[in-house]
Amino acid sequence: MFPFDRTEHSFTYQKPVELLNGDSVIKICAPMVRFSKLGFRTLVRRYDCDLAFTPMIIADSYVQSQKARDNELTTNEYDRPLVVQFAANNAVTLAAAAEMVSSCSDGIDLNCGCPQRWAMQEGYGAKLLTDPQLLKDMVLQTRNRISDEEFSISVKIRILGDLRRTVDLCQQVEQAGLSWISVHGRTKDQRNEPVNLEAIRVIKESLRIPVVANGDVKSLQHLDKTAELTGADGVMVARGILENPALFAGYDRTPAKCVADWLEISGEQDIHFTAFHRHLMQMCEKILCKSQRRTFNAFTNKQEVISYLSEHLSLCDL
Repeated sequence: MFPFDRTEHSFTYQKPVELLNGDSVIKICAPMVRFSKLGFRTLVRRYDCDLAFTPMIIADSYVQSQKARDNELTTNEYDRPLVVQFAANNAVTLAAAAEMVSSCSDGIDLNCGCPQRWAMQEGYGAKLLTDPQLLKDMVLQTRNRISDEEFSISVKIRILGDLRRTVDLCQQVEQAGLSWISVHGRTKDQRNEPVNLEAIRVIKESLRIPVVANGDVKSLQHLDKTAELTGADGVMVARGILENPALFAGYDRTPAKCVADWLEISGEQDIHFTAFHRHLMQMCEKILCKSQRRTFNAFTNKQEVISYLSEHLSLCDL
């Protein structure tokens, strides 16, 4: 399903920057390790998702290994608009990776927020927030490498403990040719603390480029409130959309039709059972009771899953 010649497909859509400069708040499926792959992106696009990300890909491996390229990025001509997120620690590698995916996506995003120890040790993720000059250089060299001006270059950050430093960082990277920025409203050391929407608002008011808000959105109403309080041009959702892929369409919990759609997509794309089942466990968290979830989570093959869902969710024609 990849690569394909983008000049030949007739599917029409808006590019990320065009979307984010429009009049509506853009609803975005976040980059999620193991989860935001083609199958799940296909599902959420059926339920009013405007823009989707790949999971984070290590740029160095992607550039050097054909096996990594085959394993890490699967797409098709209808998987648009699409942003590929990379973890990188130098400008040359990021620019090379961006160039390699420029024919099958609409932009790349640099992960500057991952707080995990392994990422920090490798100079990835939130570690980049400590070196604004390096971050600027990575954006600048990537922008110079890509000839398509509509191809977006964005970064996803966490806030720093000092909001003034966060704003300064964002302004410096903006000057390097950044297309837009996503802001998770916590520091790298925060986990369950409330998201700092005020910080996102200040960042939005300090920049000329679009800003996307991220953090703990669990419903469409909460998304709208986040956009209102921050002034953000888009809102990015992770855990909330895993639990309810139809969140952007206004559903309070995963509807049976969405589950049926996932079964259909999984069959069409031959999704491995582990991923197939893992997504359903997330979707059914609020649908099945505790004893039902215990039974459901122990299944080891698709037929068991389908039979159980047909019985308990009244799914038709499975």
